[in-house]
Amino acid sequence: MKLPSLQGVNVLVVGDVMLDRYWSGPAHRVSQEAPVPVVHVQQTDERPGGAANVALNVASLGARCTLVGMVGNDAEAGALRGRLEAAGVVCDFVSVTGWPTVVKLRMVSQRQQLLRADFEQSLPEDQQLHQELLGRVQGHLDAAGGVSAVVLQDYDKGAVAEPEDLIDAAAGHGVPVVVDPKSKPWSRYAGAAVLKPNGEEFAAQVGAPESDEQLLTLAGSACAEHRIGFMAVTRGERGIAVAEAGGAHAHVPALPVEVYDETGAGDTVAAALALGLSLGWTSVRCAELANMAAGLVVAKAGTAAVSGPELAVALSARTHGSRGPLSQDQLRDVLAQARDAGERIVFTNGCFDILHAGHVAYLEEARALGDRLVVAVNDDASVTRIKGPGRPVNALERRLKVLAGLQCVDHVVDFAEDTPEALLRLLQPDLLVKGGDYAPDQVVGADIVEGYGGEVRVLGLVEDVSTSGIVERLRDPE
Repeated sequence: MKLPSLQGVNVLVVGDVMLDRYWSGPAHRVSQEAPVPVVHVQQTDERPGGAANVALNVASLGARCTLVGMVGNDAEAGALRGRLEAAGVVCDFVSVTGWPTVVKLRMVSQRQQLLRADFEQSLPEDQQLHQELLGRVQGHLDAAGGVSAVVLQDYDKGAVAEPEDLIDAAAGHGVPVVVDPKSKPWSRYAGAAVLKPNGEEFAAQVGAPESDEQLLTLAGSACAEHRIGFMAVTRGERGIAVAEAGGAHAHVPALPVEVYDETGAGDTVAAALALGLSLGWTSVRCAELANMAAGLVVAKAGTAAVSGPELAVALSARTHGSRGPLSQDQLRDVLAQARDAGERIVFTNGCFDILHAGHVAYLEEARALGDRLVVAVNDDASVTRIKGPGRPVNALERRLKVLAGLQCVDHVVDFAEDTPEALLRLLQPDLLVKGGDYAPDQVVGADIVEGYGGEVRVLGLVEDVSTSGIVERLRDPE
């Protein structure tokens, strides 16, 4: 996937704007007044948050952006405007007399958030305020040059009190709307192109799904009921689940990255979804773009934005955009899409308890035989049954993470049985490979793969390297 120029894209962001304030410094002692750390504040920072962070991400990625929201007549509003306009965002704020701009203060020490304090009041119940906000949105939709997409960032602070009117206004101009909801009934976002709840928000509306398949079914049904183009359910380390009203669905797994701070990741996803829609991309491609952008932003401290060049480099480095651990159902869906695109799927399996040079050599050889390499990993209980007490040395989560980090590995999945036969029947890869010195017909699952027309191949063996041998040498170095 390549990121084209976004200079012709113009996104209108509407919603609850806020100022994220950070106080940070070392904490070397505990207060005598209470059992709390004393932070010696050495640095302060102020960043756009909420809808303002969505707008900042849109502009940072290279598109034009206008932000409509409500602020107070205070210094915080001025700080927000200054930061945003410096980044190229056009600010069209409705100033509310006697109401303070929403501020979130975070106390941070040694890369750890110790405290968050929210400074906010409910917006006055004044219909005139909402009419003024709607009028400004309508004005931007009517303006020459047009709007490519609208983002409604609804944090339930009051700016998006009447989302129906905003969605209708955009629909009148044929402009798609991305909604990042909070707690309003989804019926109030009817007609949106995309609804982006997180896992908790999803469960609050339709109940906690018992499986990935049920989540997709519930999401697709909600899309059909409320005339929503597609739903993108953000699930943290489990990635993004995408479902359309017509039944089409996909799983876009989270990238294997070191998470530093998840603050504002949802804002980044909303921005990226709007850009994907503006480019005319499919639901899955939009979600892959959003997933990549979110993976970059969680590696940063605090509320942050992703730049266009940064995202373009990351996209070009990962051709599939779907690396990382997957459930078996997720992997089946991902591979179905790859197979439809004519890609050749290579499959291998093992315990991979201690990854060594022999593993890497044969995985690289396997990857060269097709377009995607799937590595299936025995779970902890099955490793113990196969290898005996004391194994595995590394727990499943760690083994999956190490394998997912290899450039030659596209997907990793775990299985609980001693053999991968059930998984082979589910996934039906084009090629089953193993490293070793035995014949292809001795490979477990060979009959299954050859039965549906697949191929089985045994790859080279790196001498004098084995996990069992490494474990024995560690136990008895003599």
